[in-house]
Amino acid sequence: MVLRKISRLSWTDIVAFNVAAFGALAAFVFFLSQQSPAASMAPAKESAKESAPGASRKRIAISFDDAPRGAGAFLDIQKRPEMLIKALKKGGITQAVFFVNPGRVTPAAAEQGELVNYAAHGHLLANHTATHKPLSQVSAAIFLADIDAAEKWLKPLPGYRPWFRFPRLDEGRRDKAKRDAVRAGLKARGLRNGYVTADGWDWYMEAQTVQAKKAGRKMNMTALRKLYIETHVASANFSDRLAQRLLKRRPVQMLLLHETDLAALYVDDLAAALRADGWEIVPADAVYADPMAQMTPDPEFADGTLLEMLAWERGLSGGRWFPRNNIESAKKLFASRVLGE
Repeated sequence: MVLRKISRLSWTDIVAFNVAAFGALAAFVFFLSQQSPAASMAPAKESAKESAPGASRKRIAISFDDAPRGAGAFLDIQKRPEMLIKALKKGGITQAVFFVNPGRVTPAAAEQGELVNYAAHGHLLANHTATHKPLSQVSAAIFLADIDAAEKWLKPLPGYRPWFRFPRLDEGRRDKAKRDAVRAGLKARGLRNGYVTADGWDWYMEAQTVQAKKAGRKMNMTALRKLYIETHVASANFSDRLAQRLLKRRPVQMLLLHETDLAALYVDDLAAALRADGWEIVPADAVYADPMAQMTPDPEFADGTLLEMLAWERGLSGGRWFPRNNIESAKKLFASRVLGE
C-alpha cells in the first residue's frame, strides 16, 4: 500500500519526501555515533586492515627437500650442513623448513645430529616419507606406512611440524582414488599438505654438476652461481604472476630447494637477490597459515606445485609451468653457460 501511495505522488512531493527521510536517517546515525564511539570506529579499522599492504607484497619462504641428501659435486658431505646453516644465517633466513627422509639416516646417526642442529638454529623439520617412494609407484597403504615410519622418527625432535610433502611432488598423478585415499589418511593423522608454489628444478642443476664432475668437465663457478640465483628468482616471479591470475591476490609463496651443495654455496646470495627484486623472506610457518593452504585442487594429473595443479584444474589459459622446468632447456642452459659449450 505504501509503495502504491508513493507512486501516485507528484515529483515535487517525492523530492520533499526523500529529503525528509534522509534527514531523519542522518539524525539517527549521528545519535548512534554519540552513544557508541567505539562501535562507530570499528568499520574504519576493518577497512584499514583490508587495505593493509601485506596482501600486495611479494612474500616467500624457503624449504629444503630430501634431508639428509647424498653427496654433491663440490663439498664434503659432513661439512655441508654446517655450511648451509651459516649461509642461511648470512642470508637472513631465520626459519626455513627441511622435509626429511629418516630412512636415509645411517645407523651411526650422524645425520640425526645434523637435522637436530638445523632445528637448534631456528629451522623446522617435517615429513617427506621415510624412503622417498613417489605415490604413483606404490599403493596407498604402502605410502601411508612410509609416512607413519617417518612420523614416528620425527615427532620427538625439536622443530617438528605436522606437515607432509609428497616426494617428487607426485600426488598420485592420474589415480584419483589413490590420491584421495592418501589425502584422507593425512587428514586422519593430523598432517597438513606441505605444498610448494615455486620450483626451479635445483635438483636437476645439481645432477648436471655431479655428471660434469664425473666426466672431468671444467665448470664456470661464477656462471653456475648466477644461473642458480636467476633461475630461482625467475621461478618465484613466475609463481607470483600465476597466483595473481588464479587468486587475484598475492599469497605467501613456498620455494622448493634441496639440501644440496648448491644451496650451501649460494642460498645467501639467492636471498639477497630475492630481496633486491622486491621479495620479503618470511618464516615457513607463514606459508601454511595462508588461506591458500585450505585449497585441495582436483586436476586430471595430480603432480607439481599447488599453483600448477590449481591452474590445471581451472583450465587456465597461458603458461601454467615455469618454462625452465624441462630437461631440454635446463640442459642447454647448463651446457652453454656453465660448461661453455
